[in-house]
Amino acid sequence: MTAQSEIAAGYALEGAAIELGAVLVDDKVDPSAHVRIPLSMVNRHGLVAGATGTGKTKTLQLVAEQLSANGVPVVMADVKGDLSGLSQQGSSSDRITARSADTGDDWQPQSHPVQFLSIGTGGLGVPLRATVTSFGPILLSKVLGLNDTQESTLGLIFHWADSRGLPLLDTKDLRAVITHLTSDEGKEDLKGIGGVSSATAGVILRALVNLEAQGGDRFFGEPELDPNDLMRVNDGKGVVSLLEVGDLQSNPVLFSTFLMWLLAELFEDLPEEGDLDKPKLVFFFDEAHLLFAEASKAFLEKITQTVKLIRSKGVGVFFCTQLPTDVPNEVLSQLGARIQHALRAFTPDDQKALARTVKTYPTTPHYDLEKALTSLGTGEAIVTVLSEKGAPTPVAWTRLRAPRSLMDTIGTDAIKQAASSSELHGKYGETVDRESAYEQLMAKVAAPEQQQQEAPAPPAKEEPGLVEKVLGNSAVKSFLRSAGSALAREITRGIFGTSRKRR
Repeated sequence: MTAQSEIAAGYALEGAAIELGAVLVDDKVDPSAHVRIPLSMVNRHGLVAGATGTGKTKTLQLVAEQLSANGVPVVMADVKGDLSGLSQQGSSSDRITARSADTGDDWQPQSHPVQFLSIGTGGLGVPLRATVTSFGPILLSKVLGLNDTQESTLGLIFHWADSRGLPLLDTKDLRAVITHLTSDEGKEDLKGIGGVSSATAGVILRALVNLEAQGGDRFFGEPELDPNDLMRVNDGKGVVSLLEVGDLQSNPVLFSTFLMWLLAELFEDLPEEGDLDKPKLVFFFDEAHLLFAEASKAFLEKITQTVKLIRSKGVGVFFCTQLPTDVPNEVLSQLGARIQHALRAFTPDDQKALARTVKTYPTTPHYDLEKALTSLGTGEAIVTVLSEKGAPTPVAWTRLRAPRSLMDTIGTDAIKQAASSSELHGKYGETVDRESAYEQLMAKVAAPEQQQQEAPAPPAKEEPGLVEKVLGNSAVKSFLRSAGSALAREITRGIFGTSRKRR
């Protein structure tokens, strides 16, 4: 038995699987020695890592199109815009023919159903939004870059608004509530549960202003995304939801945290499924290091908990980043599939990261992994996954198959046209500004002002700001004290502090 055949024996499967490629040993490829990921193990999560230009994006495309072909919906970021080619058939070429011969792939062009989405308004795709209430204090603190003390204060502000039934739909709602809670009347409202210092409130307000300046205010609002719209199947193929970054390239943390919000929403909504033949949905977290960078201990604990538990609800999560060390050990240990493209070892830090990466793989007599990881060609990867029995498969230097869809962008005009004709455009295309905390406060001001219309006009002076006018009104003060009983029960929150009160 050859080394290739010995390794391939660990990937021999009876059930459906994602075909990655063929085994390579000593620069020799055996096209009959296939490397596969069991479809039933995809919800045990995975990692796609490697330096820039090593083929990570094409690997994501390869896996996504096979998931779609097997009826599994996929959510992935299209950071560079070239994943839009999933929607069109690929074109044959000499390179694809050669790669297909190497990997034993009977390559045929394929296209897949794709819905083009954008985070917030102003992008090419259908705009997606979340309300501030639904997003919750923990994820918002991550976006705003708050420390533990400031995060705790923001949690108190959300608790107060939740208990009064005041909807925080956009950032102006949150600013109005913060302004009130730092006033004398607001401090009185918070007696018994703590207070909001002016200094901390000022930090949060400034962070909100900075977020709005970066376009973050276009993300918060309604209509809010229903995560079930990401779990669609069209003619037996799973729909691929491509999320465009757009203007949020200046705030990539908001983008990655938005994906975490989606995952948290699914975690709270989906029922327990147990072991399935295939996942119900697969998430790809591109630029995963942004999610973990400078994250608090509590935030990391909740990510780890979510990754551990959501697989039982039929959802798989793949993190994509340059270095495996970008992912905390507690999360890395939960990732059953590892597709590692080439690493660089130019600096002492690179060499340390390389040594740590090698230690995370099963031992193998067939490769010097430290040498292999710096010698991989473009479109090659070191792979180990979980077998159908849940055991790690042998380490395989894999020459990956070529995607069957277009390996290029379809262009901005085609993306806009596809988005505008999508059935989701009618649902999410236009922003809705319904009554929320801000408008409710304004309504309480209207009646007293009507009664004062016939009173002598005071001397002209500078008109106060709208928030100051609302929060300084005596009727509003009374309203805020009694809103808890007059409006709604307190909103309950899930594992990430996201709202569990469905719209």
